[in-house]
Amino acid sequence: MTRPIPYGTIQAWQSHIRSNPDPFILSIPKIELHVHIEGTLTPSLRFTLAARNNLPLTSIRLNKTFHTLSELESAYNLLEPISVKGAGVSAFFDAYYGGMDCLRMERDFYDLAWAYFERARGMNVVYCEVFVDLQAHTRRGVSVEAVLGGLGRARRDAWEKLSLKTNYILSFLRDLSPGSATEHYELALPYREMFVGIGLDSNEYDRPPLLFKELYKRARADGFKLTAHCDVRQKDTHEHIRQVVEELGGTGAERVDHGLDAAERSELVEKIRERGVGMTLCPWAYVRHHTEANLFSHMRTLMDAGVKICISSDSPAYVESNWVTDNLSLLKLRGGFTDADVVRVQRDALDMCWADEETKGRLRKEIEESVENWEQKEPGKLE
Repeated sequence: MTRPIPYGTIQAWQSHIRSNPDPFILSIPKIELHVHIEGTLTPSLRFTLAARNNLPLTSIRLNKTFHTLSELESAYNLLEPISVKGAGVSAFFDAYYGGMDCLRMERDFYDLAWAYFERARGMNVVYCEVFVDLQAHTRRGVSVEAVLGGLGRARRDAWEKLSLKTNYILSFLRDLSPGSATEHYELALPYREMFVGIGLDSNEYDRPPLLFKELYKRARADGFKLTAHCDVRQKDTHEHIRQVVEELGGTGAERVDHGLDAAERSELVEKIRERGVGMTLCPWAYVRHHTEANLFSHMRTLMDAGVKICISSDSPAYVESNWVTDNLSLLKLRGGFTDADVVRVQRDALDMCWADEETKGRLRKEIEESVENWEQKEPGKLE
């Protein structure tokens, strides 16, 4: 078994990035295409919402009740060994789904999304596509109206008050049944203007994407874009990636989320490139499970092959609080990325995103104007 990157090393990387903010990464307009709205639930917001709803803060895995914010913050340290990738519940999923318990009312979902949108705009994110795990809420007895009503209001306010264009992706829990996914697809259809595509996440162990093939065919016929998670160091991950790229929806999805381990199979990389499938990659999420050498060499293999990638944050509140700027900074710090690579990633992300053409045109202008300004300051640096 390969050993993941030591926790002390990860702490050192994070400390360096936080102490040396990268001015170019902070300034360039950014596009984020892989972020789970539930994964942006910070300890402080969770603490506030639990108090407002008069709910205890507990962890079944740790058998503990949290009485202070500092106690809750300590429980967000979720680094764990590779061995958790199996049939059991990992520390990550325990915390991720457990944290949602404080989300009960429409205003809770509004506050969750608004907090992310404000943070994203502060990092100069100009467009984002955000996963929503609707099933994770309805199974707790929360209504569809509360979830999508709150998220929808926040989306409208993000554009009107922050000039941040956003769309949601309806993501299904693959460890639940295809029937449950179809039921929730139909429940979300009255809100379809919020959604540009569908996705597939949660525990992948022995749950291949093609279990949901009929729903994906239906969604494509209904005009939705398609993507699905293929996590790193996961059982059968190469076959799962192949299914997403070649078969999901009938002819293959437009994007694959994660999928980093495709770099280990040249034929997979070539299929992804040939078909123009975009990849959303979240490097801070992989330090839990990959070696340093493989993590960054896999990134470079995909880049050098001409695969389009978008660097995003995944579930940043549960990934050592590393957001999109931190993920880009990590690639510059340890992955050999240059400012020119950062520019390429934003251009790729724009090509990959599912915004309307008018929005794409506006975003392209913003990105290119930013690049031109930097080229004037430091000629040749972005070549």
